[in-house]
Amino acid sequence: MISVQLTRMMESPRVRDQFQMMYGSREGAIVSQVERYARAAKRFGQLFPDNARAPRFFSAPGRIEIGGNHTDHNHGMVLAAAISLDAVAAAAPNGLRVVRARSEGFDPVEVDLDDLAPKESERRTSASVVRGSLARLRERGIPAEGFDATVSSGVKTGSGLSSSAAFEVLLLTVMDNLFGGGGMDAKTRARIAQDVENTYFGKPSGLMDQMASSVGGLVWIDFRGGDARVTPIQYDFARKGFAVVVVNPGGDHADLNDEYAAIPNEMRSVAALFGHETLRCVRMEQVESSIASIRRQGVSDRAILRAMHYFDENQRVADQARALERDDLPRFLELIIESGESSWKLLQNVYARRDRQPLALALEVARRCLSGHGAWRVHGGGFEGTILCFVPTDKLGAFTRQMNGAFDDRCCDVLDIRSIGAAEITEG
Repeated sequence: MISVQLTRMMESPRVRDQFQMMYGSREGAIVSQVERYARAAKRFGQLFPDNARAPRFFSAPGRIEIGGNHTDHNHGMVLAAAISLDAVAAAAPNGLRVVRARSEGFDPVEVDLDDLAPKESERRTSASVVRGSLARLRERGIPAEGFDATVSSGVKTGSGLSSSAAFEVLLLTVMDNLFGGGGMDAKTRARIAQDVENTYFGKPSGLMDQMASSVGGLVWIDFRGGDARVTPIQYDFARKGFAVVVVNPGGDHADLNDEYAAIPNEMRSVAALFGHETLRCVRMEQVESSIASIRRQGVSDRAILRAMHYFDENQRVADQARALERDDLPRFLELIIESGESSWKLLQNVYARRDRQPLALALEVARRCLSGHGAWRVHGGGFEGTILCFVPTDKLGAFTRQMNGAFDDRCCDVLDIRSIGAAEITEG
């Protein structure tokens, strides 16, 4: 049963508009989300019976990477979008010196506000994100205090849609709105989330995931100089007859952190030979004319190939954005395929093991299904992750049946692009 609080909220035109922007207009989407929020409110009351405050509701979306495979960590460019799958929190202050968080499918988290230093034993856990977020906000003068929260996420762990960034951005949105007046801008929130992921959680990620979740919409992001220049792009793939599909062929990247970390490290090793920290400050011509010298200095051939991918991919992002801006969808789809080929050949993040190559197999199945009609590429980190496909809507059924038959009957996520980023659901 939908709570009185939610019933009143849904009578607000502002809330209805928010839900429309967040979850789209597919049949039953809004109803199912209202029921989901009602379950979150009920669960809050059951788990925290000593908290008499009515919870407030917050959301942060997952993201897709459309262009810019492994470019952000070297201050490159990306094309990314927030999606209609999100992490949702029901939260309220508790008047205690502790944060109590309960996320569906995860161990309960309790963090003492008087102990906010990073803990090695917490790395790669939700507790590390809570502790790091509290610490960073307090350093910025936001008096984050104790609160209770229940979290449910439609961004599945391991789906390649950045469930970790959605959770990080969600927590910061909760804390800023409960204790800081909600004044933090989206870029600052994303940077804090990335810092927490790097420092407390222990994952050497770039900034794309958190920025896409925090800002929302379809965006062209330029990380030159460590800044983030965000350019919104208005494009409706559905109206052009295409569905955006992420396929998870069932790989396991839990023990591949060294493989992921090697990519930015190897790119930076090339940049260092030219006196720079990142490749964004180096020109492709410098690398191409110095290959023999680079090799003599002990930099691996793979690092050189990955640097070449970076330069090509960075230009491709700009070309993709401009193709969308001039409504040249055929050229955009060509560039998506080129991106995937470069990731496979130069970046070499399609597989890490000889005996298990689910990503390579998924790419080839997609190519055979979509050649001449759509596009496919490595999505996100790669290795045993996911692929991104642009599928003509009249071929969507056949495509998903083919993928489901080859891998798993839940391997395909058909996604809508969400026009707003992290937010509190509010009537005001």
